[in-house]
Amino acid sequence: MSEREKAVNLLNIIDDDKMVYVVGILENLAGFVDIPNAQTVAAIQEGDEMLEQGTGQRFEGSTEDFFAKLLEE
Repeated sequence: MSEREKAVNLLNIIDDDKMVYVVGILENLAGFVDIPNAQTVAAIQEGDEMLEQGTGQRFEGSTEDFFAKLLEE
């Protein structure tokens, strides 16, 4: 049984008076979910394709060094 199925089973046995607490917890947790926008999804897909095809460039170094390199170009 998945965690989601366990949660649904527990929700089914909680009485309505206590459900307000459960809803509050779920609302707080839902705020931490990051749903990528279309641009992010496209970038992830592009990165996956580059990994599969062996194309692109790999940079090893700090973020500061990376931005310095970008500014040089």
